[in-house]
Order: sequence, then C-alpha cells, then structure tokens
Amino acid sequence: MDQTLRLPLWTRGDLNAFFGLGINMLVNVLVITGLMTGVIGLSDHDAFEVILPALGIELLVGNLFYFWLARRLAIKEGRDDVTALPYGPSVPHMFIVTFVIMLPTYLQTRDPILAWQAGLAWAFIIGVIILIGAFVGPLIRRFTPRAALLGTLAGISVTFISMRPAAQMWEAAWVALPVLAIIVIGFIANVRLPGNVPIGLAALVVGTTIAWVGGYMSIDSVSDSAEAIAVGLPTLNIDLLFDGLEGISPLLATAIPLGIYNFTEAMSNVESAAAAGDRYNLRSVLLADGAGAVVGAGLGSPFPPAVYVGHPGWKAAGGRMGYSLATGVVIFLLCLFGLFPLLGAILPTPAIVPILLYIGLVIGAQAFRSVPKAYYAAVVLAMVPNLAQWATGLIDNALAAAGTAAPRVGFEALAGAGVIYEGLLHLGEGAVLAGMVLGAIAAFMIDRRFLWAGGYAFFGAALASVGLIHGAKVELFVPDGGIALGYAFMGLVCVAFHFLRIPEREVDPDDPMDVEEAAERAAAPPLFGPKPTAPAAAEKPVAAGV
Repeated sequence: MDQTLRLPLWTRGDLNAFFGLGINMLVNVLVITGLMTGVIGLSDHDAFEVILPALGIELLVGNLFYFWLARRLAIKEGRDDVTALPYGPSVPHMFIVTFVIMLPTYLQTRDPILAWQAGLAWAFIIGVIILIGAFVGPLIRRFTPRAALLGTLAGISVTFISMRPAAQMWEAAWVALPVLAIIVIGFIANVRLPGNVPIGLAALVVGTTIAWVGGYMSIDSVSDSAEAIAVGLPTLNIDLLFDGLEGISPLLATAIPLGIYNFTEAMSNVESAAAAGDRYNLRSVLLADGAGAVVGAGLGSPFPPAVYVGHPGWKAAGGRMGYSLATGVVIFLLCLFGLFPLLGAILPTPAIVPILLYIGLVIGAQAFRSVPKAYYAAVVLAMVPNLAQWATGLIDNALAAAGTAAPRVGFEALAGAGVIYEGLLHLGEGAVLAGMVLGAIAAFMIDRRFLWAGGYAFFGAALASVGLIHGAKVELFVPDGGIALGYAFMGLVCVAFHFLRIPEREVDPDDPMDVEEAAERAAAPPLFGPKPTAPAAAEKPVAAGV
C-alpha cells in the first residue's frame, strides 16, 4: 500500500449516501414499530425498550463490521474509493416474520408474547441457515435456478411488501403520491435534484410538509409520544428464544427457504459490489449476516439483518466507508433512546410508505431483469403460492373481524361466492419453499432438462408428504396425500419426456442474460447428463445498481 494514501472517515459523497441509506433504514424501523404494536399487539415496553434496542445493537455492530471490512479492503488494494456494503433489517423478512409467523400465532392464541417467541425462533433458524450457507451456499445456488429464487422473492414483494403500503398510500393519496413521484423520478429514473439534495430526504420533507399543512397530523399525538420516550438498554432474552424453539417444526417451511434465499441474495450483492470494483470476501459477509440474526434473536429481535441491494448506487452517489457506519450509529441511538414513537408522530405514514412500495417494485422488477426472458413464466409460477398465501390471509382476517372463520362459513359456501378458499389455503401453505420448487420445475421444463425437472417434482412430493409445503403443519405423513401424489405423477411425466431424448433448449443469442446463464452452467459440469453447450465468447453484462 502507498504510505501516502489517506483513508478519511467521512467524505462529501458519504453525506448523500447517508441520507439515502439512512432514510431507507429509518422507514424500515418505523414500519417495524408499527408491525410490532399495531399488528402483533406487543406493549410499548416490549416493542420500544426490548426489541428496538436489540435491533439497534444488530445494526450498530453489523455496520461497524462492514466499515472495517471496507477499510481492510482499501488498505489491501491501496485505494481510497472503496464503498462499504449497505446493511440493515431485511425488508422481505420483516414482513414475512410478522404476517406469516407471528400474526397467525397471535390470531390463534391472542397472546402477543407467544407470537414474539415464534418470531425469535424463526429469526434464530434463519441465522443458523445463513451460517451454514457460508460453507454450502455456492452448491445450493448451483442447483437451484435463479428464476425460482427470484420469482419467490417477487411474489413476496408484490404481496407482503407492496400491497399494504399501497393501500395505506391511497387512504391519503394527496400526501403519498407526490412522495412516490419524487422517489420514482430520483431512484428509478436516476434524476438528481439541484445541489445534489438527497432524494430520500426531499421526498420525506415534501410529504411531511403537505401532511402538516393540510391538517393530516396532530400536535397532541406528538406531545403524547414525547412523554412516552424511554431509554431501553439491550438485554438477553434467551428464555423467550428457547420457549419459541419448542414449537420449531411449523417454522421450518418458511425459515429454510428464506435462509437459503438470504445467503443467495448476499452472494448476488457481493457479486454486484465486485462488478462495481469492490471485491469482498463472501464467507465473511455471510458469517456476519448469520451471526447478526442469531445474536439479535438472543437479545429479543425477531427481525434478521441483511446486506442490502444497492452498493453500486451508493458508490455512484459518492458513498465510501463512513456512510454505512454513520447510519448504524444514528439508528442505534434512535433505538436506544426510544425516539421512534416520536418520529412516528412527527412523520406521516403516507409520506413514509411510498419508499416501501418502491422497494417492492425494485425487488419485483429484479426477478425479471436478472433472468433470461425464456424463464419469465417460471418466475410468475414461483410467485403464485405467495399470492395465494396473501389472499387467504386477507380472507381469514376479514372473516375474523366478522366474528367467524372459513370452516364455520363452509368451503362450499365460499366457493359458491367465487372464493376457492380450500385450494388457496393448500397452495399458499409453505409458500416460499413451494414457490421455489414450482419455479425450479418450470425452469428445467423450459430448458427441456426433464430429468432435473422430474427430480425437483419428486423433491416436491417428499416435501408435501411431510407438510413442509402445502400443509398446515409438519408431520411424518400428512392425512391427505393427494398433493404429494400429484407432484409424484408430475415427476413421472418429466421422466417420460426425458426418455424421448428431446434436445435441450437452444440459447437465445439476442438475450444477454440467457447467454450469461448458459455460460455459467457450462463452466460447472452437471452431476449427470451431457454437458450443455454455450456460445464461445460473450461479454458479461454488468447490471446497474439500484
């Protein structure tokens, strides 16, 4: 390293990146507070004095680690333009742990503590799987089509991430739509404001101003929130975690595939950073992510952290090493001093949730942008189980509000009203893993790699036979084996087509993603079957950062 190289802790570009990442993370934590108190019904003490301080420790330590990782890389390569990886609470996971894990537990028991315990156990499992993924992740990624992984995430983004914020926006569209316009113009159309004013800050200020001037907000709620400010020190909550782990089996159907997704997403983000010029060690990143989720669960946070998408974007905005650490410190202090209720009273919800809709749009679009066009149908199929799970959740909640439930109304009566509830229920149970299996089957069918498609179909049969997919709970043999039998028959159909010796799908030379994926597959010899061919030379395209 050049001895004259100076590595400043803060640069002018870090300010812009700090506001972008900081507003993003601020929104996410504000949403978490609403999910804990408004959806799960946790007390203010548990939410603001236990869970948020635990989350704050996660984010502080994680961002400190990624700051150190960036500094180490800068020293190693003798560069002063290294950008730290962005890190925060995982957006898909915070909605899934709330609506798929904690809310059903709460509705069944009416006990928010039991729901919290289930969330802690789920987050712990996610962390353990990510730690394992640090060693087996490349193997899993090799044998699961990208369309299946991203399609499942797209289903989550369209439903659990996008729909609720969109509905909240249209309750006060006069506040939310101007904010959405600024976000889309700045973050998607890549238009910079005069003076390089941070887009996230501008959107929040405009929305907040409109809401306060228009009478949407209340001074009284600000006063009440200010009186409720209380310092919460992080504490160990191992007893709650252990209590939650006693009912671990129903959690596996979502924790396993989402844990797998987490480390595959981390691999993609590390590759994205490498394309932007910063080559981080993948194992270090995965170990940090997994450890963060495990430690956070032990402290009481059911919300796993993750490396965020967008490193190239923050690098282009001028961010270097300081922006991520500054974000972690500020969010930690806000969590520690219990300031999020006050911020929630000052900042109007319609001015905040458009950033979540934007995140959902980006994740959904990524599923199509990052796979060959031939796999678009597989992406959509992978989305379907999550759509079904979201729909059944709405039906269940609506019926519960009316003082009844689907079994009491009757499946035939619901079907007569056009609601195929029973089919939606089975389709949506274990939705994340089911979407991955269906997406993988479809992708291999499209490639005419029928033996692989059949293998995934038989894998689906095995999962369905024990309730990991399409089942209400995990058990040795589910009472109704019709779904498992259907997957098995699908596998036999695929095997039959394999013996017809149909040639594999040819690579589309006009689709850069198809050329890239075929080249990657050709570079890694398959376990069996002829080695696929790919065009001799193709320049690997570099995806733009978000």
